[in-house]
Amino acid sequence: MRQILDAINNGATGGQLASIKLPTTYKAAVLEKNDAEMFAGVASRDKDPRKSLKLREVPVPDLAPDEAVIAVMASSINFNTVWSSIFEPVSTFGSLTRLAKESAWAKRHDLPYHVVGSDGSGVVLRVGTAVRNWKPGDRVTIHCNHVDDQDPSAHDDSMLGANQRIWGYETNFGGLAEICVVKANQLMPKPAHLSWEEAAVNALCNSTSYRMLVSQNGANMKQGDVVLIWGATGGIGAYAVQYVLNGGGIPVGVVSSADKARILKEMGCEAVIDRSKAGYKFWNDDDSHNEVEWRRFGGDIRALVGEDPDIVFEHPGRSTFGASMYVAKKGGTVVTCAATSGYMMEFDNRYFWMRLKRLVGSHFANYREAYAANRLIAKGMIDPVLSRTFALDQVGEAAYQVHRNMHEGKIGVLCLAQTEGEGVTDHELRTKVGEARLRRFRRGCSPKSTTWQSQSAT
Repeated sequence: MRQILDAINNGATGGQLASIKLPTTYKAAVLEKNDAEMFAGVASRDKDPRKSLKLREVPVPDLAPDEAVIAVMASSINFNTVWSSIFEPVSTFGSLTRLAKESAWAKRHDLPYHVVGSDGSGVVLRVGTAVRNWKPGDRVTIHCNHVDDQDPSAHDDSMLGANQRIWGYETNFGGLAEICVVKANQLMPKPAHLSWEEAAVNALCNSTSYRMLVSQNGANMKQGDVVLIWGATGGIGAYAVQYVLNGGGIPVGVVSSADKARILKEMGCEAVIDRSKAGYKFWNDDDSHNEVEWRRFGGDIRALVGEDPDIVFEHPGRSTFGASMYVAKKGGTVVTCAATSGYMMEFDNRYFWMRLKRLVGSHFANYREAYAANRLIAKGMIDPVLSRTFALDQVGEAAYQVHRNMHEGKIGVLCLAQTEGEGVTDHELRTKVGEARLRRFRRGCSPKSTTWQSQSAT
């Protein structure tokens, strides 16, 4: 890998990179199939990604005609990496087994280890014989929609594809590694004004927020819409705030601390609710809903912006869902993409059907949506929300911090990149955007994890 890294850092041409022989193995963050029951009987909160994620040397897979091999400079932690690492709601090895039944090429994914990671930025090293738009040397970011075009279900909206999967979660060879293998239709141009780690944290969360709010497949937000955003400084919420502000909407951000409220104010979100200060109790001790608290929450929103939300940007799930369905205005929309606090939802249907509200399920983004969202990043109109950066051998600690909600924004991971700040080629745009904006969420680098396991795989 050293020869490849030196070539990239020295500005090697695509032809020069293509002439370098690929290594036979690479380092990757993996889960082992034999560990799938290691947390049996342990409460979700107490399951520790530092015990399940391991750094291993794994073989470079063969390249299919529609794929590319990427030298991964940086990646990031998403909640799906946490779910994979604690084997919830189910082990992802079942997904790999099902994928393997689709084709001879798909069989490569069914292995006793799973290379995880659903984000990445890097450099193209090889392309398959069917790849048209990309070549060795291209600097890219990677979105995680893994789908082919041989099923008619994928041709209106590829997220509806019968075999749609999330790369690095429901497939193997993910981005938390020195090398990854992706379909060519996962590639997008790397924003030139961003470093490798800044470019790596956007694709999954930024694209998800774009589809939820901007796309006609989501809430189709219009100017003047009041949008309630849960976790408004989190991995997807911070992008949502930017889209609402850019689109002429009125964001109401909900956060869990005074420090996060300060960040929101710096982003230009004037209506902020600190739920830790407000002390909402949406659930009674007997596990029933507390409508009085729903009403208090709705009153606090109206006190800030004068009306109920047109759109509620939902992703915490069980803890907030009943309140979200209640506070959305008559004819309003609740759009949801996740359930980090629990996925068994409950709400009072009377406030849903009698007030003619809409509930929209949203899952990642199709290629067009992801490309459009990446374009806005590349133009400096949407900023990365990177807060901390870890090294590849600290992935367990990084995933643990996301699992325990010890972070704001996104956590980045340096893979082949040696230090933060590498990879910027458009310094003029970076100066125009400004370091203050780009570093708004930055909280520094964490100490090295002492619980990491390094092994070899054959």
